Amino acid sequence: MLFIKADRDAILKPLQTVAGIVERRHTLPILANVLLRKQGPAVSFLASDVEIQVQTTAELGAGPEEAATTVSAKKLIDILRAMPEGVEVSIKLADKRATIQAGKSRFALQTLGAEDFPTVAVNEQFSASFSLPQKQLKHLFQMVHFAMAQQDIRYYLNGLLLVTDGDHVRVVATDGHRLAYCQAQVEGAQLARQEVIIPRKTVLELQRLLGDTDEPVHLDVSGNQVRLRFGEVEMVSKLVEGKFPDYQRVIPSGYSKHMICSREVLAASLARASILTSDKFKGVRLSLAPGLLKVQTSNAEQEEAADEIEVDYTADPVEIGFNVGYLQDVLANLKTEQVQIDFGDANTSALLTVPGDGDFKYVVMPMRI
Repeated sequence: MLFIKADRDAILKPLQTVAGIVERRHTLPILANVLLRKQGPAVSFLASDVEIQVQTTAELGAGPEEAATTVSAKKLIDILRAMPEGVEVSIKLADKRATIQAGKSRFALQTLGAEDFPTVAVNEQFSASFSLPQKQLKHLFQMVHFAMAQQDIRYYLNGLLLVTDGDHVRVVATDGHRLAYCQAQVEGAQLARQEVIIPRKTVLELQRLLGDTDEPVHLDVSGNQVRLRFGEVEMVSKLVEGKFPDYQRVIPSGYSKHMICSREVLAASLARASILTSDKFKGVRLSLAPGLLKVQTSNAEQEEAADEIEVDYTADPVEIGFNVGYLQDVLANLKTEQVQIDFGDANTSALLTVPGDGDFKYVVMPMRI
């Protein structure tokens, strides 16, 4: 039976959209496959890892028949990528095999039954629903994703906290050493306060899929699941259970020492100084005096680096140590000209913000050097 007949790129695009979540090594072999469902000309592509499910639809079908199968996502993508651009590709199903043909190239892949594919059951009701432009949601994730923990035993840190509250949406991420916070206003919304933790893998996959457009993303949130719909894509993800730390207590206020400087100049200074840090010890010492910031590092081989930049600072001198990577992460993700850093003393966390913008906050714990 002729299943799909279309241009190579027309098949590859929806396939690559869903295949990002496919795990290479899984206890269930069928989860390495993508589920293809054909209803006349409409073909849906669905991938799942049991926790997350991504689905999209494209007009690729040949003939009026309905059919469904699953085939290896990686092998199908590799086959299509290896074909010349613009070539017409046909996929036929027969005897538990999918035959992919283009020009004089022919591949036969094993299929597994669509009825055995474990799809995620989507909730019938959600407690909160709202819409944001794609670029705004992508920006929110961009501003905090780097502070998420990776494989932390405190599993609730391996994700991103999403808070709905009135007409605001807030996102927070922390790994216990630093915390990133960003908020956005949802026009015309009046949302009940709710806190959910979106898994790390879901956040990273959404960053790949969301575009820099004003097209809307529709979010539906419940106690154990989040659903996002944008364009032809629908993503459903389980949420992380657990209690996220009280981020409002972590964000300091009332500091009297304020430094403002060029983001690019500070990032370049830290990059120079970090050359002599080691993989095990990423410490950098910041010495602040009126108008001047001195950045110093050293390593176990008794090697040292020092760099000075001009800054807008008028308070008392202060010396404080940080993990240089935590400062570099935030400076790389910000796109502003200037940054402001507020200090208490050498033993209290620093607060990094953008002058004139109260929507973003980044807290980093000090380090003994």
